[in-house]
Amino acid sequence: QVQLVESGGGLVQAGGSLRLSCAASGRTFRTSDLGWFRQAPGKEREFVAAFRWNGAGTRYADSVKGRFTISRDNAKKTVYLQMNSLKPEDTAVYYCAVKIGSDYEPTDFGSWGQGTQVTVSS
Repeated sequence: QVQLVESGGGLVQAGGSLRLSCAASGRTFRTSDLGWFRQAPGKEREFVAAFRWNGAGTRYADSVKGRFTISRDNAKKTVYLQMNSLKPEDTAVYYCAVKIGSDYEPTDFGSWGQGTQVTVSS
């Protein structure tokens, strides 16, 4: 089983960048598909990006395509989310999780981290 801890959130001005990290522990990191979600106040948790462990590719929400990049370092057991050209609507708590289902809804992911706050000021 994989345990996840997010870090790297903070306050940034619109147009700025942040890189989130998700450190994993556990024996199955190399063969786990991992993803990022976010949840803004009063809103449902939404999918942001995911990475297939076998290099089969990445998937992004339309709202972040071209601005966010997901990557992983198997040696460090860490997944990253590089966020560029940030907008105030990107403000949310960002979570990483392990993909356990066939789709990209929150119910298709498990082993959630505690989250890291990202705030983008206008």
